Amino acid sequence: MDWTPGGLSDDIEDRRGESGGGGGFGFGGGGGGGLGIIGVVVLVIVSVVTGHNYIGSYLGGGSSQGPTQNQYDSPRQTRPPVSASASEDHSAQLVSFVLGDAQKFWSATLSGQGVQYRRARLVLYRDATYSGCGTAQSATGPFYCPADEKIYMDLGFWDELAQFGGGHAEFAQAYVVAHELGHHIQNLLGTEQRVRRLDQQEPSERNHLSVEVELQADCFAGVWAKSGESRGFIHTDDIQGGLKAAAAVGDDHLQKMQRGTVTPDSFTHGSSAQRERWFTRGLDGGSIASCDTFGAGSNL
Repeated sequence: MDWTPGGLSDDIEDRRGESGGGGGFGFGGGGGGGLGIIGVVVLVIVSVVTGHNYIGSYLGGGSSQGPTQNQYDSPRQTRPPVSASASEDHSAQLVSFVLGDAQKFWSATLSGQGVQYRRARLVLYRDATYSGCGTAQSATGPFYCPADEKIYMDLGFWDELAQFGGGHAEFAQAYVVAHELGHHIQNLLGTEQRVRRLDQQEPSERNHLSVEVELQADCFAGVWAKSGESRGFIHTDDIQGGLKAAAAVGDDHLQKMQRGTVTPDSFTHGSSAQRERWFTRGLDGGSIASCDTFGAGSNL
């Protein structure tokens, strides 16, 4: 993946200086739910890649609160100074680059369909911070909050993600950003609101609706990747790395790894095959129309 490191854009809200401790999840002490250190590390990496709180799901953690008042209303307002390693700063600049490029792409794409684009902001933080959807915590992994239209991302886990992504770690990181921005596109298109209403009307369909939402975000990530490939900064080997990452975080693979059994009715993000398929559909189709997971029926 070809890109040039630079500063952080105005769309990045850097809160890393608010927390005194270094980023990352403390593995010492109690907890672990019997998973052991390897199991916890795996769940941490998976949470980062998927944006789903597998730590909370398996260990009983996680919390949510009502909307909170932002301490800082603008990325230009004064914050505590950020002290970070060169590696973390490099990751932050990669996030900024991917977010900026993807937002330019989606702004032009939605404008062509008569939809006004509102720029999302991405919050970098360490350990924990506030969000319009409640408390953001390291163990939760990256997520998008429709209430304040921001993506929340703790860079403390990105060293683990780099190990997970192997030789294509940068594109694995780009895939995470593109997936989360996909949820912003759903918000702008009204999909998030429709799904919320359906979820209230048919609670029994909650997991199935979640799978459709997440697979569409994977597909939207593929649509952006197609644009990057056509412009020459995303390469074929990057795409292969992205497909491997999508397969590795399928619900069936995760359940088999952690429980030894697979329960499709409990899927919230889709199977490995589904995640690969919908990322590929976005990549091949290169358009929003390629990503109708809600009309796919049995072909989901």
